[in-house]
Amino acid sequence: MLGLKLPTDPRWVNIVEKNIEEVLTDHAYCEQKAASTAISLIVSFPEYTELVQAMTDLVNEEMSHFKMVHDKIIERGWILGRDRKDAYVVELMKFFPKGGSRTTQLVHRLLYAALIEARSCERFRLLSEELEDKKLAKFYRKLMISEAGHYTMFLKFARKYGNREEVDKKWQELLNYEAVIMKNLGTKETIHG
Repeated sequence: MLGLKLPTDPRWVNIVEKNIEEVLTDHAYCEQKAASTAISLIVSFPEYTELVQAMTDLVNEEMSHFKMVHDKIIERGWILGRDRKDAYVVELMKFFPKGGSRTTQLVHRLLYAALIEARSCERFRLLSEELEDKKLAKFYRKLMISEAGHYTMFLKFARKYGNREEVDKKWQELLNYEAVIMKNLGTKETIHG
């Protein structure tokens, strides 16, 4: 369903299990960045009313997820650590060239967002199935379902605002590019890395 070309190596869960505090901190910032992306889309493309309404809802949802992850950190007696660069997103952002029409820029941003949500969904599924901490596994199961909805929403908007055939071609190219990135990731205590 997600279309990802390279699944996460299941051994990544072992890294997560040994570094829950770092992973939860990284996850909290991922939720915050997702909310920031939605806000940025509102600010950059206010003329797309349907998109603005959806992004407004998304901001609220992503910040509620941030709070849920932050609450998990507090429950464990930890504090939110510092944000780190997301190597996955840094590499992903190199795919599309800068510039182009406003519509092209919008479609590219929507495709990036769709892919990030798809990979998050895939990683959350893995955590929900493999984590020994069953309470945390259940938590990730719930979030996995939410991420799947976000992925499909972003892809739907990209297809709506761009030429469907071109968008689908770019989507496949982006998926192939992402698979190459993923060959070098999965060794760190982060959601995407």
